[in-house]
Amino acid sequence: MLKEFQEFIARGNVMDMAVGIIIGAAFTTIVKSLVDDVIMPPIGLITGGVDFSNLFLSLSGQQFDSLAAAQEAGAATLNYGVFINAIINFLIVAFAIFILIKQVNRFKRQEEEKPSEPPAPPKQEVLLEEIRDLLKSQGAAAR
Repeated sequence: MLKEFQEFIARGNVMDMAVGIIIGAAFTTIVKSLVDDVIMPPIGLITGGVDFSNLFLSLSGQQFDSLAAAQEAGAATLNYGVFINAIINFLIVAFAIFILIKQVNRFKRQEEEKPSEPPAPPKQEVLLEEIRDLLKSQGAAAR
């Protein structure tokens, strides 16, 4: 069973998947920072200083100044602002992946469009052409 596991791990697909997961985790960190630090502040400014991550509905009926205060008090909350941030994160990641895949497909198309050399003719055809050319040269020399 250990040998089977080693063969499974050594396959290229598993290694590619591991690299993809690691890069995906790093990419997620970058996108989270992009959303939290670059995109959300201007959106908050446009919406009058509203911080989406601090939008919540207290299910206990009590009033709290912030989500952190509500969570510290142990109140049940519906955190729709955090959900809005998650949707924005998803849309940004999806758009970034779309752009990446679009570029990869464009490069592949360019590669496919490059004219390739015509395939070499079969040996028989080459030999027949040589015989034809030889017969032509002998016929021209006899005249």
